[in-house]
Amino acid sequence: MSDTEYHRLLGMGKSAFEELENHLEERTYEGRQYQHVPDYRRGVERGTTLIDGTVVRGFPKVPRTLVLSAGIPEWFDDHPGERIAVEEKLNGYNVRVVRLDGERLAFSRSGMVCPFTTRILERLVDLEALFEQYPEAMVCGEMIGPENPYTAHDYPEVDSLAFRAFDWRDRLSGEPLPVEIRRERYETFDVPQTRLFGQFEVDEAATEIRRIIEELDADGREGVIMKSPDGTAQLKYTTSAANQGDLAYAFSLPFDYGQPFMFRRLIREGFQSIEWDESDAVARERAHELGEAILLSMRETIDTVADGDAVGERHTVRASPETVDVLLEHLDGQGLTIEIEADRREDGDRVCTFLKRTQSTTDKTRNYLDGHIVKE
Repeated sequence: MSDTEYHRLLGMGKSAFEELENHLEERTYEGRQYQHVPDYRRGVERGTTLIDGTVVRGFPKVPRTLVLSAGIPEWFDDHPGERIAVEEKLNGYNVRVVRLDGERLAFSRSGMVCPFTTRILERLVDLEALFEQYPEAMVCGEMIGPENPYTAHDYPEVDSLAFRAFDWRDRLSGEPLPVEIRRERYETFDVPQTRLFGQFEVDEAATEIRRIIEELDADGREGVIMKSPDGTAQLKYTTSAANQGDLAYAFSLPFDYGQPFMFRRLIREGFQSIEWDESDAVARERAHELGEAILLSMRETIDTVADGDAVGERHTVRASPETVDVLLEHLDGQGLTIEIEADRREDGDRVCTFLKRTQSTTDKTRNYLDGHIVKE
């Protein structure tokens, strides 16, 4: 397909597409060349992929509110009189699944074909009947569980790795299905979905969502996504447990996660404390937990480097030997340094624990331990 046809599929002028081309990244998956948009450009969603003469749309960026009581009516102002759906936001990695020329492919948030997810999905969810009836569908979901190569998080209901659908869009236009229709369709095809907590009037939603958030927080879960009935307007809000978990993780790798990442999560805690109308005693307890998340994780990292060990992101995956091989090749192809820490066979699967080394944190921590002077 020519560039001109791609720009038509994207709904943009030729000159705008030529500008976009300067920011596309080239990739290859099993001999198939494709391009993807790694960042939001000229109104095109991050993760949009140009492959085999067609377009796979990226998933839109979901905005966040820091104050439920003010943010909800502000954001859903264009949907007066409608009840917003509240679903669970899960802590994993975002994946979009489509079928092209009879082959099912799984795309990462940034638009790369993920060879691991493409293969492992076959054992987690059956999408064949869905794609037979709806060949233009883009199945959007979250990969969650402790044996996760990108974002590992424990969920009591998941032993290894699981898929949960949270959206259904047209792969070319990116248009979503209405929430009720989407949930009904996934139920028809036995595709597991994120939890629906209910649908609430906009004026009542903040009170109901606060109750939901408090329950999720107690269970150490991430948060909620609020959606208009037609699925076009979305808004997210996370728990204190999620914020503090992110901070603990970031401060365990303090020279690899930027200050904006950390600052945003601290800001969320401040606004939540005020909206929750916390007493001084409760606020101090929150502050204590925040301090532990920040200091103890960083202290453990410094201790690890002082002992001569490397630090990084540790993951365990369980899949066929071939699937684990392509995952490690995929990570290596992204320039990551991988150290295999444990590798065994179990019931025909390869169970592999590896460390993605974060060189910046390791090197800078070592330098400071060796007496490097900080000029501020």
